[in-house]
Amino acid sequence: MSEILGPPTPFSRAELRSDATAPLPRDEQRELQLRAAAQELEAAFLSEMLKQARFGEARGAFGGGVGEEQFASFLRDEHARAITANGGIGLSEQIFNALVARTEGEV
Repeated sequence: MSEILGPPTPFSRAELRSDATAPLPRDEQRELQLRAAAQELEAAFLSEMLKQARFGEARGAFGGGVGEEQFASFLRDEHARAITANGGIGLSEQIFNALVARTEGEV
């Protein structure tokens, strides 16, 4: 069930390798972690942008209510994750490059 609740992510390199049961080298693990963090940040940014654009708000006379207000944020978050998983706006790549540059000296 956790697969349903988690954000959609592209296939990792481990899933594409023939020896997927072998652990990834430390550099590849770090790269995957940094890329995931960058995608999470882009999704959060896009979710906030969708909120400001009033995406997911009730539009008609029969819409609205407390329940819809509470669940509108979930809808925005999922749309933001889907946008990011399908290429996004390029923000995650810029964030990833900045994180890599910042952590190059660390071992």
